[in-house]
Amino acid sequence: MPYSYHEHISDIGIRAEAPDLKSAFDEGVSAMLNVMFDLTTIDENEAHEIRAEAPEIETLFVEVLNEVLSIQGLRELAFKRVETTAIEETYEGFRYSGRAFGEKFDRTRHEARTEVKGATYSGLRYNGGAGGTHVLECILDV
Repeated sequence: MPYSYHEHISDIGIRAEAPDLKSAFDEGVSAMLNVMFDLTTIDENEAHEIRAEAPEIETLFVEVLNEVLSIQGLRELAFKRVETTAIEETYEGFRYSGRAFGEKFDRTRHEARTEVKGATYSGLRYNGGAGGTHVLECILDV
C-alpha cells in the first residue's frame, strides 16, 4: 500500500509515499478519502477540477486536501480518487491542477466512515526525492 496511517491523539495522521511528487499527492488524497468512505462503493461518474496555490510543496498539499473536501462538501459528492495533472513552480510558490473523480453521495450505496473536517498544518512534512521517493505527511482534523 503506497499510503499509511499513524496514531494521533484525537485526529488521524496520513503519510503518502510515491516515486514522484504527482503520485504522492494522488496517494495523499486517496488516504484522506479512504478515511471518509469505503472507496469500493464509489463510481467515477463525474470529474471536477481541483486547483490550488501555495508558497511551498507542504502547504500546497494541505491546500489540495482542503480544496477536495470543500468541493466534495459543497456539491454533496463522494470522491473516489484524484489525478494530478501538474504541479508547477511559480514566481510566488507552487500551483496545483488536477481532477477529482466520483459521484453524488448516496447514503444507501456509499459507506460513510469518519468525517474529515479539514487537513491541518500540524505534522506537516515533505521529504522530496530522498532515495527516489517523495513523502508527504499531515494531520487530518476529524
